[in-house]
Amino acid sequence: MTACPRDPFDHPALLYRDAEEYLAGTLPFITDGLAADEPVAVSVPGTNLRLLRGALGADAGRVLLHDMSVVGRNPGRIIPGVLLAFADAHPGRRIRIIGEPIWVSRSRDEYPACVQHEALINTAFAGRDAAILCPYDAAALPPAWIGHAERTHPTIVTATRRWDSPRFADPVAVAADFNEPLPDPPPRAARIRVGLDNLPEIRSFVVAEAGAAGLRRDQAVDLMIAVNELAANTVEHAGGGGDLAVWTESEHLICQLRDEGHIKDPMAGRLPVPADHPDGGRGLLLVHRLCDLVRIYTTPEGTTIRVHVRCPVPEERDQR
Repeated sequence: MTACPRDPFDHPALLYRDAEEYLAGTLPFITDGLAADEPVAVSVPGTNLRLLRGALGADAGRVLLHDMSVVGRNPGRIIPGVLLAFADAHPGRRIRIIGEPIWVSRSRDEYPACVQHEALINTAFAGRDAAILCPYDAAALPPAWIGHAERTHPTIVTATRRWDSPRFADPVAVAADFNEPLPDPPPRAARIRVGLDNLPEIRSFVVAEAGAAGLRRDQAVDLMIAVNELAANTVEHAGGGGDLAVWTESEHLICQLRDEGHIKDPMAGRLPVPADHPDGGRGLLLVHRLCDLVRIYTTPEGTTIRVHVRCPVPEERDQR
């Protein structure tokens, strides 16, 4: 019998409890890659980024360093905008990435999208010659979150051990487990019907609500473009109509569009789309890039998409 070829993609979760264990688990991953002349990128939250930069010393200049709390603020844009962007910039070469998308201050709104992201990395990178190491703070994160890491990573590692995760599950099935219903908008939400004949009115409506919420002009334009993409998709693919609600909550302006469509592809919006793709498909990709958080709840009975944009504090409002 011929053995099945092993998938070259390696996706371990690193469990650490303090800075010493963090460095013991991450530095060899980086330095081994540099020694093998493999491109290496690091995308972790600011505190850990500074820790690694200091520990790398002169080698820091050979590593692409990103603050994940900035580039990965929206978990839905990490695969296309951070991970695949780095992989595609180095065709034909094995790459290494440290990606830490889950930290203790992630909100309960962000967390389901984070787990979906971690699961779907396995689908996006299946067959690729790459290694993505994902650190988890086992001392600070809730035990349930560590359990979810065991479901989304085929391998678990610490500074001294490595083992196959007995809880690893089908990535698409895990992502579906976090396809969670979203609560109804509050009664104070502003509302407008989405239809074929009122897309210009919807754009004006969103810009006005963004201004009232104190968003900067560039944020208002980005949000208007994102909602216009969602509304156009509703008109084209979801029976022609839907409902848009807009409100502020927890320092964010939130726009929610509900329609009767169904998003069947769990990778929708997470993979780059070729320019000559016959069905377009770039709308959700753009929405993820423009917004601080995108949550999607989709069933055969309908789809709700909720986008968040952080309202700037007063000293930020005159910038850009």
